Amino acid sequence: MPLILLVRHGENNFVKKKKLAGRLPEVHLNRKGRSQAQAVAKKLKDAPIKAVYSSPLERAMETAQPIAQALGLEVTVRPALMEVDVGEWQGESLGKLRRQKLWKVVQGAPALLRFPGGESFADVQHRMASEVEALCKLHDPKEMFVCVSHADPIKLVVAYYLGLPLDHFQRLAINPASITALFIGEMGSHLLTLNYDLSLTFPKP
Repeated sequence: MPLILLVRHGENNFVKKKKLAGRLPEVHLNRKGRSQAQAVAKKLKDAPIKAVYSSPLERAMETAQPIAQALGLEVTVRPALMEVDVGEWQGESLGKLRRQKLWKVVQGAPALLRFPGGESFADVQHRMASEVEALCKLHDPKEMFVCVSHADPIKLVVAYYLGLPLDHFQRLAINPASITALFIGEMGSHLLTLNYDLSLTFPKP
């Protein structure tokens, strides 16, 4: 089965201001996010990638387009790579949400959670795993392709293929513009890289 590069979109002002964008339209990459997208494109430009798929949300498309351009490919929109539908939480600040009782469920027992007016994490995991399976069928076993998506959907699909309990998926971290490499084979799945962050730096002591 193919090698899948799961790329989270770059930074936007909702990420910077610690707000939950959800599926709000017109959430674009900020200056740092655009720079991150270009860095990912530069990193992947010589990889033997056969296709670039993306969530339809603007911040994902704006991350996918430089990657596709560097590879001489077109971006294919795949709605199933969409962000979690967080329902009534959309647009709210994380500080405000952390004060709600439901936040403890989000972090401690996410398998039980359904966002008010939105999806459950189980729904999202099933959606993402089904999408990955469908995309794998479009490619030869030794091919590589990119999926640009969002933090929680990426964490959920990685947890699925690792056999990690849904309640533990929040233990994974997916930074903006990071690359996660997942090989899905007939004899099982292998996580080759998790949250490879090109912008990672360490302050001088």
